[in-house]
Amino acid sequence: MAENDALAIDPAPAADAQAPAAPITSRFLFVDVAAQRAKQLRRGALPRVERLPAGPHKLERIAMEEVRQRVVQYTLPTGYDGRGERQGLKP
Repeated sequence: MAENDALAIDPAPAADAQAPAAPITSRFLFVDVAAQRAKQLRRGALPRVERLPAGPHKLERIAMEEVRQRVVQYTLPTGYDGRGERQGLKP
């Protein structure tokens, strides 16, 4: 869980229109970003996508949809190589 803590997600959207976040190609990074966003939603953050009546109701699903639509801005920890491994660390 310590690796998840190094991932930083902007908790509030900026007032001006930001460029969409970079596409996530790693399913591990997708899960990390969505989990951190779901934690923010559970703590009271407002959703960044419109909730449709027939849409998802669980905060985890809403977080995943936000990541898919690239409305969640995130920064990667230093040494992240995109494959779920950290560079420069020995096992």
